[in-house]
Amino acid sequence: MRVSTICQVGLIATAAEALVITRATIDQCLTDSGVPIDTQGSDGWVRDVTSFNIRLPYLPTAISVPTTIAHIQNSVLCGKKLGIKVSAKSGGHSYASLGFGGENGHLVVELDRMYNVTLDTTTNIATVQPGARLGHVATVLYEQYGRAIAHGICPGVGISGHFAHGGFGFSSHTHGLALDFVESVTVVLADGSIVEASRSENTDLLWGIKGAGSNFGIVASWKLSTFAAPEVLTLFGVDLGWNKSTAVAGLEAVEYYAKNKQPREVNFRIGDYNRGKPGIEGLYYGTPDQWRTAFQPLLDTLPAGYTVSEPKTSNWIEAIINYSNYDNIDWITPSTPENFYAKSLTLKGLNGTSAQNFVDYYFDVANNVVDRFWFYQLDIHGGQNSQVTKVANDATAYAHRDKLYLVQFYDRYETDETYPDSSFGFLDDWVDATTKPLPQSDWGAYANYADPRLSRETAVQLYYGDNLPRLRSLKAKFDPEQLFDFTQGITPA
Repeated sequence: MRVSTICQVGLIATAAEALVITRATIDQCLTDSGVPIDTQGSDGWVRDVTSFNIRLPYLPTAISVPTTIAHIQNSVLCGKKLGIKVSAKSGGHSYASLGFGGENGHLVVELDRMYNVTLDTTTNIATVQPGARLGHVATVLYEQYGRAIAHGICPGVGISGHFAHGGFGFSSHTHGLALDFVESVTVVLADGSIVEASRSENTDLLWGIKGAGSNFGIVASWKLSTFAAPEVLTLFGVDLGWNKSTAVAGLEAVEYYAKNKQPREVNFRIGDYNRGKPGIEGLYYGTPDQWRTAFQPLLDTLPAGYTVSEPKTSNWIEAIINYSNYDNIDWITPSTPENFYAKSLTLKGLNGTSAQNFVDYYFDVANNVVDRFWFYQLDIHGGQNSQVTKVANDATAYAHRDKLYLVQFYDRYETDETYPDSSFGFLDDWVDATTKPLPQSDWGAYANYADPRLSRETAVQLYYGDNLPRLRSLKAKFDPEQLFDFTQGITPA
């Protein structure tokens, strides 16, 4: 026993010493290359090492803080030279802390000091640095240029992770996913080279960036198409009043409308933020009277008991602010950390046994979970008039254009509490009950709502579906040594 204890102590000391040497070595490489870094223990380090999901803290070996593309390039070269995995962190909003690689020991390239947004007023193409957050992008484009891009509503989300894996929001039914606005990108590859990817050069890389981008390099600059920010939008809501006996009929009415009658201008989702009180919230491109005409076919088929809120007229930036739940969205700093577990589903439909299972779990199980805050959001993602669906499933790496719904499940404790292992089953079982009757081809998961409890192989199958074989080939081409690896990353063919 004594010998074993001495050996164990010796091994621990050796490992700790190696970590110190590695950290000092990587810091020295970065400093010698002119790259700004966070010194461990500094205010910058404390800020940048804090994960959005406090349930998943990880310790990087080093954090570089680039302000130029050359800094990003030299960070990658140092990681390559020293054999340390490199992880880009944009807004730091990853549900699975994948900006840290989802594990300890990476070189984290903290991009959020690079947040400038400019517009070429001749082409209306925006150039956006990789660390800009959605709220800042929306604010600058609207206030300085009267332009807009379809993207999500959380102001603290970084553009790079959001655009690289999809980017769904309250304008996507009308205008498409955020990644559909990507015209070209400047990318730092694993060998340290800087390349452009567009419709005319490195087209295969651009294809992979648009849906699975974190696997192939670090996007150092985005060029994005924009549209004129609409002057008249309508915010609308419906208290559905469903109970266990009416909810399945309600879901089937929504599904029929979404698949067959929902105009392109209507964007909406079903959500419950108050245990058993589901409602609709949405955004219409047009006036309240036009919205009423467009939405009436759904209202005519919903179960009795719903209540329609008075619709409100809004301009573009007011609508984004309204659904962000903040008074100010021009963010260049991180979101407030939360203590949570989340899951997602992409579904071709939610009807029959699947809908019944969803509803039974919702009313019999979820509504009895009263010790913390939880919600679900059932976004209308597809349908015959959705701009998302009008792009082929294999036109980009994003693999869910054939799905009608994008569903998020979110379970949050107070930040000073421990998220107990016994609570994971709450969302796991809800998802399992919903998908159990469905063939695998009818559902998947959304990488931007990453579930860290999925194994690597399960995750990439659910995130990338039929596009995975091509993505594995691209990984072999652009990052065969897996420098840009993370716990749910694609492995090379």
